[in-house]
Amino acid sequence: MSVPLILDGKRLAKATEAELARRVEQVRRVNGNRTPILATILVGGDPASATYVRMKGNACRRVGMDSLKVEMPESATTDELVARIDALNANPDVHGILLQHPVPAQIDERRCFDRIAVGKDVDGVTALGFGQMTMGQPAFGSATPAGILCLLDHYKIEIEGRHAVVLGQSPILGKPMAMMLLNRNATVTICHSRTRNLPDIVRGADILVAAVARPRFVQADWIQTGAVIVDAGYHPGGVGDVDLEAAAPRSSAYTPVPGGVGPMTISTLIQQTVEAAERAAGIH
Repeated sequence: MSVPLILDGKRLAKATEAELARRVEQVRRVNGNRTPILATILVGGDPASATYVRMKGNACRRVGMDSLKVEMPESATTDELVARIDALNANPDVHGILLQHPVPAQIDERRCFDRIAVGKDVDGVTALGFGQMTMGQPAFGSATPAGILCLLDHYKIEIEGRHAVVLGQSPILGKPMAMMLLNRNATVTICHSRTRNLPDIVRGADILVAAVARPRFVQADWIQTGAVIVDAGYHPGGVGDVDLEAAAPRSSAYTPVPGGVGPMTISTLIQQTVEAAERAAGIH
């Protein structure tokens, strides 16, 4: 069997930054030298969330964008968070809004997600945006699955007509991933924690997207020879949801962990913010 292709998200994300910087500069020229802005909202002091927000801010700066950091205390209420989102929706200088997940337990996360204006929903978390994407209407896709599609397209992985198994049903990864693949004419099976005979279903996958948040959950003997493995998990020790060390040699292509899906999530978030700024400036 030939050596599997490594779907290198880190390399692709870096390669797109020069083009994004050019587009940002064009927006500035058209828009009175005003720079596109991504607003990031962090509620509470979760260290992992703070790290993710910092990484997104760094990515903005690398392409010449600004990042507006909004920090709220752990004790914040749903109404207080909604009011901050409303202010960002009304601010014409803010082109994208990211509410970092998860929020503290007392906050109604879905209500807050859905308060984000769909035109600024560059992370693809609103129910309206999800519905429009599912129906094939213009909408920003949820950043991680949209980034996965970008990666598959870049490496010319065929999607149409293939059996894709999505392992996980979260509203910001599993469900939108399944709909995006369906819109690309894949035959899609969605699996989750209550799926029966899970290994047998996974063995039928031409393309597997693993997003179950359980380290090394998918075993090598679940992978059919020549399948494409997309591992959307990340856990301490730098492992994903698939036992890649054993499973990758069976595949035709796979995403490494780290360096596969993760960089594409942030890259897609930035790309969609630039697109929102272009629309606001009348470039598209």
